[in-house]
Amino acid sequence: MKILAVGDIVGKTGLQKLKEELPIIVKENKIDFVIVNGENTADGMGLLEKQYKEILNLSVDVVTMGNHTWAKKEIFKFIEDERIVRPANYSKNNPGKGYRILTCKSNKKKIAVINLIGRVGMNILSENPFIVAKDIVENLKNTVDIIVIDMHAEATAEKIALYHYLDGKVTIVFGTHTHVQTADEEISDKGTGFLSDLGMTGPKSSVIGMDINTSIKRFETSLPEKYKIAEGKAKLNACMFEVDDVENKVVNIVRINK
Repeated sequence: MKILAVGDIVGKTGLQKLKEELPIIVKENKIDFVIVNGENTADGMGLLEKQYKEILNLSVDVVTMGNHTWAKKEIFKFIEDERIVRPANYSKNNPGKGYRILTCKSNKKKIAVINLIGRVGMNILSENPFIVAKDIVENLKNTVDIIVIDMHAEATAEKIALYHYLDGKVTIVFGTHTHVQTADEEISDKGTGFLSDLGMTGPKSSVIGMDINTSIKRFETSLPEKYKIAEGKAKLNACMFEVDDVENKVVNIVRINK
């Protein structure tokens, strides 16, 4: 089977690009299951209910989040929906779920999608993602066929370390958050597929989705200039993981740039 993971949607430009490209990618590559990171969809911070429904209408199976999960109050209206996942290592008192188990329509395999948030350079109060992930995987190992992890983190080293920490215990580990697609895809000897960061789906001529001049001014002056989403043409970053139907191990990885 083929699992597609799409990098962070940034603003309305990114959402429109997703609408244009995703149906084509799914059809041409015969994708069975789609994961999209949606935490930057609402003007770069958060996700609105209307946008969430628009994403799901594109035959997306699950939407993962990240450090901007709570940026829009509207999220509390739908965070309990069975197809959205917030970081599992947020406080246990937070609404929503840190993982979801869904059944793939094409082959009926049970797929668990876990969302985690990193702690290195993130300035987010959270539990240890390694320990939380280990406990979840241990609880799920006999109840699902495939486990996929979206590690929403700043530090590449933290993402790579998590991949090795869970090697052979999960099917796929990919990173989100940096909005820059990495070229380090690999499949371990135990069959776990990995990519440090999917990249983003948003404005192409930008600084990770933000207006170039505004971004430069912030770095040049160190003043708190308000960010704004860049305009113009968009790009879509994603990654396709092909999984063996018998052993549920990754056999091929293809990065996608549209």
